[in-house]
Amino acid sequence: MNKPSEKTRHAGKIALVTGAAQGLGQAIACRLALEGATVALVDQSAELCSITLAQIKASDGQAFALGADLRTHTGNAQVVEQILQRSCAIDIAVLNVGGTIWAQPFWEYKAPQIEDEISRSLWPTLWGCHTVIPVMLKQNRGAIVTIGSTATRWSLRAPYAAAKGGVHAFTAALARDLAQSPVRVNCVSPGALVAQERITSRNLEPQTEQQQLWRREAYDQSVRDTPIGRPGEPTEVTGAVSFLASEDASYITGQVLYVAGGAVG
Repeated sequence: MNKPSEKTRHAGKIALVTGAAQGLGQAIACRLALEGATVALVDQSAELCSITLAQIKASDGQAFALGADLRTHTGNAQVVEQILQRSCAIDIAVLNVGGTIWAQPFWEYKAPQIEDEISRSLWPTLWGCHTVIPVMLKQNRGAIVTIGSTATRWSLRAPYAAAKGGVHAFTAALARDLAQSPVRVNCVSPGALVAQERITSRNLEPQTEQQQLWRREAYDQSVRDTPIGRPGEPTEVTGAVSFLASEDASYITGQVLYVAGGAVG
């Protein structure tokens, strides 16, 4: 249950949340809306965000949905343009798109699969920052929260680990570039989260019995290497995102905050 004071933490702000149709992105969007932000829900299509949008509206929150291919610069630029047409500002950007597609030894990946992992879990963050930062610099305010992963040290996900390790490094470097500006950049890095049924599958290819075994092994390893000994709920991550996006974190930038039951990446 949120404290009453938290319900106005982001009052009057416009928040962009990518990957908002399900999972962690959905939980983050609902949390920011509950705390007063008007949330731009972004995913592969606006229709995919219908459940998130309904949840926010049911709690008297404000949100609207947009669709785009966030693996491309063009898709991110279109999202920023559409938000500005409606709201004239972007105060918060939570760049959440990502997630491992395959789980297998690195040498078992085909070259296109490696490219797909990087395209899904690194480029959306880079392009998202590249398109939103000029807006924030112009309006003289803004907070960006990237989403990393403790999987940078986990097995059977080497390309995904490279992508999320890139997000961690990029966040720190970008924060240094912006240090003399009013725009802050931080990263929240979740650990193993409770597996949920997805609206859209990350992998449409048929899985062999061995691939299914590797995926189960990867998830079991993630939980086993979590000191608290259990996977987290998406709602247990949202508080860290909300904090770093708020004025309460005005003296914090370039940090990677692990919300992972004691695990680190």
